[in-house]
Amino acid sequence: MSGTVPKIRIRGLHKAFGSKKVLDGVDLDVMPETSMVVIGGSGSGKSVLLRCILGLIEPDSGSIEIDGVDVLALGERARDEMRQCIGMLFQNAALFDSLTVWENVAFGLLAKGRRPRHGAEPRLTRAQARVHAGKVLEQVGLAASVGDLSPSELSGGMQKRVGLARAIAARPEILFFDEPTTGLDPIMGAVIDGLIVDCVQNLGSTAIAITHDMASATRIGTQAAMLYRGRIVWRGAAAELLHSGNDMVDQFTHGRREGPISMELRK
Repeated sequence: MSGTVPKIRIRGLHKAFGSKKVLDGVDLDVMPETSMVVIGGSGSGKSVLLRCILGLIEPDSGSIEIDGVDVLALGERARDEMRQCIGMLFQNAALFDSLTVWENVAFGLLAKGRRPRHGAEPRLTRAQARVHAGKVLEQVGLAASVGDLSPSELSGGMQKRVGLARAIAARPEILFFDEPTTGLDPIMGAVIDGLIVDCVQNLGSTAIAITHDMASATRIGTQAAMLYRGRIVWRGAAAELLHSGNDMVDQFTHGRREGPISMELRK
């Protein structure tokens, strides 16, 4: 791990929708080149937290710093530039059906007319983007020829790999993973987790993954945190998730009915 300034620093983050408090004072540090896994039940605020960091949702109060810069205080153009250092793997891959696989992988690069991080030239031509997409597909275990197919011709596991390829295509400094193993069988889930770990390490990126899959959490994460009722109630090494010593984490990770976490009835 390099440096002492957190890559991502969140303080006092609040977000409510009407009378429903979703984030209720979240504090979280993610150090450079760390893979942070955020766990928690449905409705605990995991996805809202990611969307606030991405700038898709405006929090009610609090601060979000990337490399020591409060992104909430930036203008829209500066925020957009900051977002370009982030890659995202969506829960259901979220591929564009009207585009070929290689166009999906290179979408961000073509849309911004830019090269991957560390590229020698400022702009990427369509032909160069196609070659680059083929190389990135190979990094996630797919042949470059898959790039000529449409997303509808791929299995769920292959679509997830393409989504991962798109997330890493620009060699981002930060990677977000939203429930990366949802809809996959246990073996394919382990394959995707392994690819995620390899990609994060090869890029030297900082990663945040949200999941309720404990096997995935321990495979992906180096650090972990648990959200409950909009607050971080525990954080520590991901390897300690199954024996954290925290009653809430213990109940959640072992799927126990009895414990401090209670199911709330929808009103």
